[in-house]
Amino acid sequence: MTTLDWDDIKHFLALSRHGSVRAASDKLGISHSTVARRIEAFEKKLGVRLFERSSTGYAITGAGEEVLAVAEQMENEVNGLERRIIGQDSKLSGHIRVTMTDVICTHLLMPHLAEFSNLYPDISLEVIITYDTLDLGKREADVAIRCTQQPPEQLVGKKLATISYAAYATKDYLAQHDLNQNATARWINFDNRSSQPAWVKRTAYPHIPVKDVFVSLLLQLEATKAGMGIGMIPCFIGDPEPTLQRLPLSSPHSGHDLWLLTHTDMRTTARLRVFSEFITKAVLSHRDLIEGGGSNF
Repeated sequence: MTTLDWDDIKHFLALSRHGSVRAASDKLGISHSTVARRIEAFEKKLGVRLFERSSTGYAITGAGEEVLAVAEQMENEVNGLERRIIGQDSKLSGHIRVTMTDVICTHLLMPHLAEFSNLYPDISLEVIITYDTLDLGKREADVAIRCTQQPPEQLVGKKLATISYAAYATKDYLAQHDLNQNATARWINFDNRSSQPAWVKRTAYPHIPVKDVFVSLLLQLEATKAGMGIGMIPCFIGDPEPTLQRLPLSSPHSGHDLWLLTHTDMRTTARLRVFSEFITKAVLSHRDLIEGGGSNF
C-alpha cells in the first residue's frame, strides 16, 4: 500500500461513502469524468474490481470493503498528522475555516468577523455556511459555531448561549388577521415533513394552521417580513427587526445551545486560539438578546 497515490485513496473514499460519481465529484469539487477515470485507474493498479456498476450507482465489492478499511485508517493518520503540524503554528497568520449557519453569520457575527479581519490582517477567514455537521476531525473546517445539545466527545469548546425562539409577524399582518379560535392567520412552516408539526401545538396558538414551507431560516425571516404569515424566529433576529413584533402570549422558549468547537489537536494553534477567544467574547456580548431577554412588543 506504500506505493499508492493518496489522491486515489481520496477518490475511492468519496465514491464509497456517497455511492455515485456525481455525489463524489460534488464532494471533491471536481468533474464526474475525473472521478470515474481515477477509480478505473485505481482498480487497474490494484488488479481488482472495487465497485459494481449499475443504473442506481456504485456498490462496493468484497475487495473494496478490504481496501476501505485500510483507506480509512490512512485517512485518519493523514488528518491527524495535518492537525499536529498545524497545531505547532505559533504565528498569528494563516487560514481559518469556520462553519456556521447563515443566520448566525448574517444577523449576529458579521460585524465581529469584519472587526477580527481588521485586527489580524495576516489571518484569512473562510466561512462555510451550512446546516450540515462538518467533520472537524477530517479538516472539513477548523472551527464550528454549532447549534447542538450534545457536541461530539472528540471536540473541545464551550457552550456560549441558549438560543430562544418566539412567534413574530408584521404589524400589518396582525392588524389584518385575527388569532382567535377561528383564526385567519397562518404559520410559516420550516418542517416539510408535517402539515401540523409538533412545535405549533406547543405554542399559545395551536389552532392556527400552517401554510407555506421555507426550510432556510433566512427565507422564513424574509417571508415573515413580507407578510406571508407568522414565523417562529430566533429572538436575536426577531427582536431587533423593526418590521416585526412578537405575538401576544408568545413568551420566548429555549431551543438548541450555541457552541464554539474545535478539534483537540488544534488547541495549540495560535490563530485558532485568538479567533476562538474573540468570537466567544462577541457572542457573550449578545447573550441577553440570544436568550430572549429583549422585546419589541
